[in-house]
Amino acid sequence: MGIGYIVRRVCCGSSPARVAAMASDSSAAPDPLTVGRYTASSVLVSAVDLQARVRALGEEITADYVGREPLLVGVLKGAFMFMSDLARAIDLPVEFDFMAVSSYGHSTRSSGVVRIVKDLDLDLAGRDVILVEDIIDSGLTLNYLRRNLLARNPASLEVCALLVRENHKVDDSILRYEGYRVPSDFLVGYGLDVDEKFRNLPDVRIVKVASDEVPEGPEGEVESAA
Repeated sequence: MGIGYIVRRVCCGSSPARVAAMASDSSAAPDPLTVGRYTASSVLVSAVDLQARVRALGEEITADYVGREPLLVGVLKGAFMFMSDLARAIDLPVEFDFMAVSSYGHSTRSSGVVRIVKDLDLDLAGRDVILVEDIIDSGLTLNYLRRNLLARNPASLEVCALLVRENHKVDDSILRYEGYRVPSDFLVGYGLDVDEKFRNLPDVRIVKVASDEVPEGPEGEVESAA
């Protein structure tokens, strides 16, 4: 059997969504994709569901920012696909800027210290800023970025994350817009990678390793920009 997911809304923030696993027709599941020792197999969120959810987030942001021109700040590299589709789903004038942060360097284990690899080009003072993240895991990077961006005196700062770990350590009140709550499996696709592989998949999948090693490293929120 393949893995399918349904969305249920919860009363928190502006109406984030969570995913719950259910059986689905395995005939709809794509073939596993193997690159080196990594295999991206089970689809967690399909391309169709992703696009529908991103459109819904865009509509929600459009309604919330009527009369304003939000500045979308994307966190590289993982958020580039999500931010591109999200921007097209927002029916308002928007501006873009990007940051890249790392707590890994050339290792696969986090140092626990976040550093900015690429800073913003635009001034945030007085702007309505939406920080766009691919995935919120431990919350280490998100908490660092929020403190950093708030120090630049934006008029407002909200967070839009495509994926949020079910066991994350972030105050739910700061997650204004979110796509899906996801389990702790290592995920790839739609911008997410392992060793720079699988970013271009149109869906989000669970990745497995040929050995017993559990992949740990650049997965969106704390990846290296290198």
